[in-house]
Amino acid sequence: MTTKSPAERPALKLGHTMLPRQLTMMGLGSAIGAGLFLGSGAGIQAAGPAVLISYLVAGTLIILVMWALGEMAAANPNSGAFSVYAEKALGKTAGATVGWLWWLQLVVVIAAEALGAAGLLFTVWPVIPVWGLALVFMALFTAINLAGVKNFGEFEFWFAILKVTAIVLFLAIGAALLFGWLPDVASPGLRNITSDFAPAGLGGIATALFVVIFAFGGTEIVSVAAAETENPEHSVGHAIRTVVWRILVFYIGSVFVIAAVLPSTSAALKSPFAGVLDLARIPGAGAAITLVAVVALLSALNANLYGASRMAYSLSERGEAPLFLSRLNAARVPVIAVGISVAFGFLAAVLELLFPEQILPALFQLVGSTCLVVWGSALVSQLILRRRADRAGTALPLRMKGFPGLTIFGLVLLALIFAVGFSSPESSKQLFSTMALIAGIAAACWIGARINARRAS
Repeated sequence: MTTKSPAERPALKLGHTMLPRQLTMMGLGSAIGAGLFLGSGAGIQAAGPAVLISYLVAGTLIILVMWALGEMAAANPNSGAFSVYAEKALGKTAGATVGWLWWLQLVVVIAAEALGAAGLLFTVWPVIPVWGLALVFMALFTAINLAGVKNFGEFEFWFAILKVTAIVLFLAIGAALLFGWLPDVASPGLRNITSDFAPAGLGGIATALFVVIFAFGGTEIVSVAAAETENPEHSVGHAIRTVVWRILVFYIGSVFVIAAVLPSTSAALKSPFAGVLDLARIPGAGAAITLVAVVALLSALNANLYGASRMAYSLSERGEAPLFLSRLNAARVPVIAVGISVAFGFLAAVLELLFPEQILPALFQLVGSTCLVVWGSALVSQLILRRRADRAGTALPLRMKGFPGLTIFGLVLLALIFAVGFSSPESSKQLFSTMALIAGIAAACWIGARINARRAS
């Protein structure tokens, strides 16, 4: 990693052309993707209806994290977001480690969403193989992200509108099915939930928890996008308030319907939304929701590619990544940062050709615990930076309520999640792998910082 003085860096900077409504819908777009349309089925298979506990725990944590991030993003809108805040609170190595960890997480998520969307589309249009569709999606959204943040934001806005509308309709149909309001369709009632609520016990809930955390991962992208938004002090607060409650309603509502309608052993959980609508006997509804799920995954891919490229750009700007990653094209997009952020997605498509149906499940297991580390860094950073601001008498445009109690509660909840995770053989493997990854990234960042310091002296 090579540092440069401000005078040696490119004069061109990121723009501020994203609209507040686009920021809000991007938050939804990044979170309502593979984790909901595919991961919800995997969570129910792991824990049965008790997956609702996993969603409530993860949902409470993400609310607290988003409140903390909102306070920091309103005071300091930056494309590095929580990486920058961790640097200010804990030092350069911590900031760089969090930034690279999140970038790696999104790189994996981008690949998972491309493969997930391709697999779903193949079920209703089995013409182009899954690996070929994934390549097409990766190429298309690379081009969209290179076109400029305003065009990207508008594209994401309408993508998000479509899937939010579809989820609202799904909830309405699910409620009608459960209440027995659909003609000639017997209501399953709540027997699937009451008869065997937690078939795998605490271990199943722990395993599902990391699938659920994967689902909520990406919500924090709102704090990254604040740097390119008009009037970020106002926009961030509104976006976070809106995104949080909508995600909880959509996720918990949808998962409750799925768990009530489909047993945890049902093969239909591979595509849970379509499985529910097929049981409701609404002609064409299963295929339609599958297409909406494809759009949802592509929308999340779009938003996460944006977030990954901006984090790489920020790391470069701060001397924590090669300088060329901060180069912008005429549309003020970090073109090389976009390129390195999509590379793994193209590789995953090729691997799907070589190892069919094996890549997506592996990707789902890689990133759940990395979200926890990023969220934990945000809570710790906010605790430190808020105390500094209060001691200095610094006015903050957006203040997290209930401080420091709610921040500390979030950290306690996070510690409990880690404790439960380490108690389960399945999730403990993922946690140990994440710890090893963090140690490796931190070591590389520390060595890079020492090399840069010697060159500068």
